[in-house]
Amino acid sequence: MPTQLAALPQKALGARDLVIAPVLAAGTRVRVSGVVPSLLDARSALISRHLTVGCSTGYMVDARGDWPGLVERSAATSTLAVELSALSEDELPGLIDFLGSDPSMPFHYVSVHAPSKGLALAEQERVRLLTQLPPRVRAIVVHPDLLEDLDAWQPVGRRLVIENMDDRKSSGQTADQLVPLFDALPLAGLCFDIAHAKHVDPSLEEGRALLDRFADRLRHVHLSSLDQDGHHVPLTGEDEELFTVLLQRCRDVPWVLEAPLRERSRRRLRALSGRARIPRPPG
Repeated sequence: MPTQLAALPQKALGARDLVIAPVLAAGTRVRVSGVVPSLLDARSALISRHLTVGCSTGYMVDARGDWPGLVERSAATSTLAVELSALSEDELPGLIDFLGSDPSMPFHYVSVHAPSKGLALAEQERVRLLTQLPPRVRAIVVHPDLLEDLDAWQPVGRRLVIENMDDRKSSGQTADQLVPLFDALPLAGLCFDIAHAKHVDPSLEEGRALLDRFADRLRHVHLSSLDQDGHHVPLTGEDEELFTVLLQRCRDVPWVLEAPLRERSRRRLRALSGRARIPRPPG
């Protein structure tokens, strides 16, 4: 019988608190070793102090479609949050089936990244599939350039989370460009990709504008650095220093790592061992 982590409510805590404690779970292929896995070492003070950090499965390209395996690998980085990424449209039915089986997962916050490539379905059909994701999925991240029939997305409601884009896209990069989408989709939230914001404007003034305009819509953060081709790579020390001021404004939401941790960071201090009290994120 594998040892797992689960979020257990405690009467002594406040309404926005949870305790992460080990429990036993049977009948599942997902196995998590250790009580609270490594995140980042003390040299990454900004992130190691953030209480709800997780990773995206999007960078685990060698395991695409193996949802139990992806959950296990994600939990080896953090059991607090995860973004299950069905980046190709043909991955989405398998993810829906996996989550529909009610698998045992240790994460406090679960989001799904909607498909952004290999798109063959009509937009309305893609939305219909996404609405089949179970309630445990708190957010469904969508690229703004894929929101063409805005009325079709209304059923996604508050779970719809729009991500700001990088400089390779022709739209959805700036606050002004996102305003019409949020006006049409009043329940939608923002996924703030800070590396994309830097790619659009290295001064991060546009990143500040996004948070100024949509602070009340912020649901979670995508965190990484970008290489010269705009691909996500592990967060650099230079970017961590640059991002600090804006990330301090995002303390109340989960941060999702979009690139694997550097090897040195896997020696992280195991400060969260046994039990960890974390705030309940919005959404």
